[in-house]
Amino acid sequence: MKHLKSLLFAAVLFVGATSFTTAQTKIAHINKQELIKAMPAYAQAQTEIEKLGKTYEATIQTSLKELDVKLKQYNAEAETKTEEENMKRMQEVEGIKQSLGEYQQQAQKDLQEKEFNLLKPIVEKADNAIKAVAKAQGYQYVVDSAMLIVADGKNLMMDVKKQLGM
Repeated sequence: MKHLKSLLFAAVLFVGATSFTTAQTKIAHINKQELIKAMPAYAQAQTEIEKLGKTYEATIQTSLKELDVKLKQYNAEAETKTEEENMKRMQEVEGIKQSLGEYQQQAQKDLQEKEFNLLKPIVEKADNAIKAVAKAQGYQYVVDSAMLIVADGKNLMMDVKKQLGM
């Protein structure tokens, strides 16, 4: 009987403690992507990425035009050249096409890397501001509202923007 009382007392304490901690949990939400896009540094990063992309695109377009001119020239001169010369020219054109394809792949890789490097500190700054506001307001959990179906909790967007000086 004494063990039963002790066991019952322990169970009551456990249930009470569990319901107490559950009742104290505060949850907030924020659309992190919307926050990041609203940050001035994001617009600057996008401008820089677009500028670099346009530079790569201009180089590629220039190379394509040069290749087109060379192809037209080689096609026009094909009748007057030997079979061996035409084969060498065809190999040259194929080499240029392959180099251009490799350049395009490297340009895409460079753009992705640049975007990652520019956005990483912006995302970290947003994360730190969200954490600071959540901690200051006593929230244990902050979920991204972009994926929420129901969002009855506090939206931290305005508070985080204020924290970021926006």
